[in-house]
Amino acid sequence: MISQQAYRPVSYASGNGYPEWPRGMTPIGTMQPMTGFPPQVSSGSPMTPTGTVVQVQTPQYEQSYIENILRLNLGKTGTFYMTYENNREWNAKIFKGILEAAGRDHIIISDPATGKRTILLMLNLDYATFDEPLLYQYPGVIGNPGASPVR
Repeated sequence: MISQQAYRPVSYASGNGYPEWPRGMTPIGTMQPMTGFPPQVSSGSPMTPTGTVVQVQTPQYEQSYIENILRLNLGKTGTFYMTYENNREWNAKIFKGILEAAGRDHIIISDPATGKRTILLMLNLDYATFDEPLLYQYPGVIGNPGASPVR
């Protein structure tokens, strides 16, 4: 049988309106000065039994979006097939040139004969063809981040 003890509040002698706590004890909820800050670590970092955080460099792979595939193949000559809805002059147009840049919403190509540069909107891109192998690295696959040729 468990004996129950009656609750008895403890009171301490007070000085200047504040309670005096026994030596070595502090009231609950009081802040203690911090002597150091824990190291900032990324989520999931391993720790040793002593509490030391082991920093691990995880490989970063780009996701498989068109602009990332095009970026891997800058400098190659491609043919870009575009369509433009509600255009009376031309509904579809083909552009050929050297791929100079690719962003989330645009492609920049240049004409090797004239040096003229054209900005194409990804919104209008149907597909692109290249006459040479493309570099492509599927995201998350461990291997050569320099990519492998696709024929």
